Amino acid sequence: MTIKVIQWATGGVGVAAIQGVLAHPDLELVGCWVHSDGKHGKDVGELIGGDPIGVAATTSQDEILATDADCVVYAPLVPNDDEVAAILRSGKNVVTPVGWIYPNPARVGGIEDACREGGTTLHGTGIHPGGITERFPLMASALSQGITHVRAEEFSDIRTYNAPDVVRHVMGFGGTPQEAYDSPMAGLLSGGFKASVRMVVAELGFAVDAGIRTVQEVAVAAKPIDTPIGVIEPGQVAARRFRWEALVDGEPVVSAVVNWLMGEEDLDPGWTFGEEGERFEVEVTGDPSVLLTFKGLQPESVAAGLVRNPGVVSTANHCVSAIPYVVAAEPGIKTYLDLPLIAGRAAPHLGHEKGAGR
Repeated sequence: MTIKVIQWATGGVGVAAIQGVLAHPDLELVGCWVHSDGKHGKDVGELIGGDPIGVAATTSQDEILATDADCVVYAPLVPNDDEVAAILRSGKNVVTPVGWIYPNPARVGGIEDACREGGTTLHGTGIHPGGITERFPLMASALSQGITHVRAEEFSDIRTYNAPDVVRHVMGFGGTPQEAYDSPMAGLLSGGFKASVRMVVAELGFAVDAGIRTVQEVAVAAKPIDTPIGVIEPGQVAARRFRWEALVDGEPVVSAVVNWLMGEEDLDPGWTFGEEGERFEVEVTGDPSVLLTFKGLQPESVAAGLVRNPGVVSTANHCVSAIPYVVAAEPGIKTYLDLPLIAGRAAPHLGHEKGAGR
């Protein structure tokens, strides 16, 4: 049975999610909510740079809530609990990369109520957080005993992230160090990364100290650095590092780390990606210790990343791949710990749908 899907918001992840839904043999795009009046009424296929598909985008939330659909991929820049609750109450399941990866039960009563009223399910997913920080560490941890530390870490060139206003005004690049520390970025990131850390802590059984430690660091330009957001002058922020740590007796046992650099040249301090370059790493320290290195989730060049960033695409794909499993789940908020193994699908010309052999 074909699953009817609505896309909510058409930023980078939203566009990639639409492409993923259109390519998935079990999914059908039936609606799309957009924020911009300029996109209202436009064919969604044309909005994503393709041929018309016969689905018009709308700025009307009421229209979206009234649309017959099984699931919404909810991907705005900032989540809104009231929006999500309304979608769930309307009888539509929600998959999202912007929250609810491992929510505190005491803080999601309204969402749980909406799931019960609508008979629907909410699932938070993504890549980092949403996979690298919790799903893959937990999978790898089964290979070890006596685990003392779990680390998930990103090393990325932020010049490839094609959202200049976000990079400058939200992430704080190109400003002073104090402006970066005062920017909303740590707060926006912390909800997801702290949830990821808590999931690993709880599932592995660490008796951690109260709270999760958040550490921010910045590196500034030592010389002018030409970037997609303009020239970053000496003394302005050109790299950021965030670290979230769960501690036992003051020592980290679970760490989630983000390293975002405007390239590796002319930084002070002289941060680099290291010999292995851009990557994601998952390390489980135990008996034996396990190190996984994920390559391919960062683009081959800055120019390529500005056209299509694999990290953004993989975030969307993780959402799209989860849709059939979420639709089949019992109502409520479901994390990776509640759902079966989620898998992607074969390319259409290699799958059952090609009709060969029938």
